[in-house]
Amino acid sequence: MQVSMLSVSIGAVVLFGIAEIAEWRRKHRHDVDRVGFMPWRGITLASIAVALFAAAFALKG
Repeated sequence: MQVSMLSVSIGAVVLFGIAEIAEWRRKHRHDVDRVGFMPWRGITLASIAVALFAAAFALKG
C-alpha cells in the first residue's frame, strides 16, 4: 500500500510541475486573445492536494 501511495504522490507532483509550467506559459503568452481552455490553476491546486494526502497516507501506513 505504501508503494502505491508513494507512486500516486510522485505522479501528482509531476502533474503539479507540468501545470505550473503551463500556467507560466499562459501568463507570458504573446497573443493575449489566445487564452486557452485548461484551468491550470485548479489542476495545480488539486494535484498538490492529492500529492500531500497520498504522501500522508504512505507515511502513516
